[in-house]
Amino acid sequence: MNEATNAEQNQPGQPTLEEMIDAIAKTFIVAHVDDTDAHLAQALVYNAGRLAWRIREQGLTSIDQKSSVSDVVTEADKAAERFVATALATIRPNDGQLGEEGAARESVSGRYWVIDPVDGTYNFSSGSDYWCSALALVNGDPANPDEIILGAVHRPAMGYTWFGGKDFATTRDGADVAVKKDCAAAATSLVSYLHPRDMCNESVREAWLAVANQFATVRMLGAGSIDLSTIADGSWGAWMQHSVADWDWLPGKALVEAAGGVAKKIDAGGVTWCVAGNAQVVSEIEAALSAD
Repeated sequence: MNEATNAEQNQPGQPTLEEMIDAIAKTFIVAHVDDTDAHLAQALVYNAGRLAWRIREQGLTSIDQKSSVSDVVTEADKAAERFVATALATIRPNDGQLGEEGAARESVSGRYWVIDPVDGTYNFSSGSDYWCSALALVNGDPANPDEIILGAVHRPAMGYTWFGGKDFATTRDGADVAVKKDCAAAATSLVSYLHPRDMCNESVREAWLAVANQFATVRMLGAGSIDLSTIADGSWGAWMQHSVADWDWLPGKALVEAAGGVAKKIDAGGVTWCVAGNAQVVSEIEAALSAD
């Protein structure tokens, strides 16, 4: 990527950020046009993540609120999604797209690529390294897919790429990983997120507490796809969050299931919770939510 600063990009004769992204996408397409889905997914999240990181290093100039102060979008999110969407439109023209920042393409094949260019944008925009780029490929409507073909997540700060799916055991940087086995809630950690406003909603709060009280400790880190990736590789024990968007859920769900775990949705407290972990701990979570 050109090392021009955002100020330089705005000078007469300098390419815009969008033009630079399109040029990067064209180069990527030439190199990856014959890739398998597995190789393509990993290459896309790797390059999207590195691109977002480099834009941040040059200095973010736009941080806009969406639904709340902590739900934000930057020019890096939009640029990384533009890169992925542009590459996929040429390399997989018959596949559909659904992106957090607005990428939308109807599917001819019945398959959809679900794109989260920067997961953990509040962390990203605050200078934290706990963020990632994530991608899933599904058959059918992303809101209720017939199957999840694969998921890929890249965390630039650590250099990690997690990959897995229905025909691929989950790996981190090519090494096989697995969820924690034979581990009860009381002996492990829950990774979660609860928005401050939910703490004032008694139904939601009590459902969350019914689960959290079962665990040895709780962590809130702010990037669901990394959370789920680290459930898949056995770093953490379980994950739980409600009202999760498809792009925040599907990549990690693919990884957890391909690592021998369980990832499912459970209705409780007036919302739908996404939960993941080994079969034992997910069963305990489900029991706690049912009893609430």
